[in-house]
Amino acid sequence: MKKPDYVFIGLVAALAVFGLVMLSSASSAAAYERFGDNYWYLKHQLMFGLAPGVIAFLLMLRLDYRKWKRYALPFLVVSIGLLLLVFIPGLAADYGTSKSWINIFGMSLQPAEIVKLTFLIYLAAWLGPKRGGRDMQEAGTSFIPFAAVFGIIVVLMVLQPDIGTLSVIAMISLIVYFAAGAPLSHLAWISGAGALLFFLLVRFAPYRTARLMTFLHPELDPQGVGYHINQALLAIGSGGFFGLGLGLSRQKFQYLPEVAGDSIFAVMAEELGFLFMILFVAALVFLAIRGFKIAKNAPDGFGRLLAIGITSWFVLQSFINIGAMAGILPLTGIPLPFVSYGGTALTVCLAAAGIMANISKYSKE
Repeated sequence: MKKPDYVFIGLVAALAVFGLVMLSSASSAAAYERFGDNYWYLKHQLMFGLAPGVIAFLLMLRLDYRKWKRYALPFLVVSIGLLLLVFIPGLAADYGTSKSWINIFGMSLQPAEIVKLTFLIYLAAWLGPKRGGRDMQEAGTSFIPFAAVFGIIVVLMVLQPDIGTLSVIAMISLIVYFAAGAPLSHLAWISGAGALLFFLLVRFAPYRTARLMTFLHPELDPQGVGYHINQALLAIGSGGFFGLGLGLSRQKFQYLPEVAGDSIFAVMAEELGFLFMILFVAALVFLAIRGFKIAKNAPDGFGRLLAIGITSWFVLQSFINIGAMAGILPLTGIPLPFVSYGGTALTVCLAAAGIMANISKYSKE
């Protein structure tokens, strides 16, 4: 057994620490306005995100990742059960039109974040032995089982609804399915079904249609549906090359919505500027390089597919968030990994990073 990939661990640690710094700055005005405490979001992130996340990271780092293979199906069943709990009165925590959280002993939990990891573990355990074999070519042994399990998750996520998180789960699942050797015909069927579902979701939900039109024409209705993206673009543009300075954002003072969540990148750009954001994106690219190197050198199919899935998750979700704030992609409401407020998201991301670090200990190099 080798030492873990300390470069990967260092990048994750740097992102998590940077996230806490930016959360403290970006959320201060909203925290004081809502709770009378400038550091309310930071304190909750430390207690319910970082603390359990570090414990989960260290646990995953120490335990042989191959042990998770035998628990893949039970983990998936439990996490799907948690998705069902969001529809039970008394447990469900409603936030606007979305039912994505549950309350357990006074703490909020977002099951969809847990599903990201448990579904990846399940896919890697199931597809690892089939990787590159004839079973991947047969619909009855690969495509149909994949579509059936994924379909359950799709239905539960659409009913919440949480289309942003579903889009991330869909993309990383398809990447793992493709990496396992799925034929292009299977991927074409899944992509076609996904496109049809997207059309129906937009067609029968006026607010999604409005979001799409706002993405195509952000100048329309700047005080209505276009308000969020216009304020985000204003924040990014105000930062210029070097930024206004840490803590000096103006948009965080009740102008930009969700400053602690999916809009935190806009505050980062406003305070730290274009140059620092280039460095931040470079760190994400470097994290992807190290992650895919861990996947390439993994000793078995399970570890390889799991590392591919986790790395794709971190990077894709990051760039979807950044693209939405920059007006390149439609607003999805998904958080920026390791940075945005959300205890469940941070804990699960750190647990996944711990699995990655453990896989690197068994590298073939």
